[in-house]
Amino acid sequence: MKIFKKISAVIFSFCIALNLTACKEKTADSSSETVTELPTETQPVTTEPPFTEPDISGQTIYWLADYNLNPEESEKRSTALSLFNDVYGADIEYIHTDRNRLFEVLDERLLSGEPVDMIPYEINAVPEGVVKNLYQPLDDYFDVLEWDSELWEDMHETAEIFAYNGNHYVIPYSISDPFVITYSRTLMKSEKLDDPYELYKQGKWDWNTFTAMIDKFISQQTEYTRYGIAGYFGEACLYSTGKTVVSIKDGKLVNNINDSGIAKAEEFMIKTADVYNDGWHSNFPTNMNTLFYGMPDWSLKESNALNPDADLMVVPFPKSPDSDKYYMCANYNARMLVKGSDKGNAVATYIKCERLAETSEKYQETKKALATEKITTPKGITVGYITDEQYNALREYTDPTKLTPVFDFGYGMGDIMYGEGDYNFETRGIMNRLTYEFLEEKGNAENWDELREMCSGTVDEETKKLQKG
Repeated sequence: MKIFKKISAVIFSFCIALNLTACKEKTADSSSETVTELPTETQPVTTEPPFTEPDISGQTIYWLADYNLNPEESEKRSTALSLFNDVYGADIEYIHTDRNRLFEVLDERLLSGEPVDMIPYEINAVPEGVVKNLYQPLDDYFDVLEWDSELWEDMHETAEIFAYNGNHYVIPYSISDPFVITYSRTLMKSEKLDDPYELYKQGKWDWNTFTAMIDKFISQQTEYTRYGIAGYFGEACLYSTGKTVVSIKDGKLVNNINDSGIAKAEEFMIKTADVYNDGWHSNFPTNMNTLFYGMPDWSLKESNALNPDADLMVVPFPKSPDSDKYYMCANYNARMLVKGSDKGNAVATYIKCERLAETSEKYQETKKALATEKITTPKGITVGYITDEQYNALREYTDPTKLTPVFDFGYGMGDIMYGEGDYNFETRGIMNRLTYEFLEEKGNAENWDELREMCSGTVDEETKKLQKG
């Protein structure tokens, strides 16, 4: 880490900590530092020139998306935007588009010469967006990001899973929407079952304990039909092995569909299908006929409000018995630098502001207070909340030093690999078939060997297409 960078980071943090939003003075360059002259006979040590943070004051980033980073009427600015505006003196101009037209509008603007500098990360950014030449890598702006500082050290391995052709187009500043299993402690106690959260903390929360609990719950069935799990299941099950359908090795996309770990996950889905509640549930079922509910954490607030006496808690998806760690199935928050943009320094600075807002202790108390605040109607009816314990657990589940992130390049390879295909199993994307065919409704395959045979050739074809560019 460069000495100058350390000084710059300390001064910047000091400005933030004191809320000195007017603190825009630039750090002194190396000429102001005290230098001890060496004796004439001593050879001077050759050092790299100190990094000087670029001046982006007065610059405007053109942001193309379906949501505005600037505050709407009556809203407050985000912490990241406040830092970008007040500390760095730069602005963001919003260009609205529908999400399903994002790349179409981006192409139109690039062809017409209209400015676009930054767009949201989408799951098809790598490799499809890179191959289509939509983005610039951020490697040239690592100094601006302060990539070698403590600010980013927890994200280095996560960024590497997105690396493509040796470049870093995706630098996640945080992880969100973790896939979690919601359950009722009240129900667990009444059924004399172990608490999954305690099993997780002991490293014993795996497919075997998950299945044993479901079997016991269903065996104690009384007057109504019981289920093991509702909600989303297949995707998190697949990635609990740590395996991906498509990965990169030596710069080449690799088809891993024959991996034994994937086979075990598919067999586990087939086994679980018999106890899977395949109806749509936007919250933990209130009738207590289902033991587990799988869904990203956005469903938790409503689930709490609808089940006030259930004492709900969340855990990650159980790990594979073959694994010694838990893998994370989640979304990644990142900003993409658009190809041709001349605002790379400003975009990198804004990404750094997002990271500061996510990690600085100064903002965590406020963030937690907002997240755990009860949502009520004008009549005072509670419609959503998260408990302190749940919030702390979710923070852990999105910490890449606690759970290992997974990214499958198969999701970024176009509609043939990842498309709904009118919800028809014959035309659905490969990734969709691998995670839903044995669960939601009966597909064309009777077993994993058949489904693998149906899909493997297509995965090979699509990887070859992308590698040819």
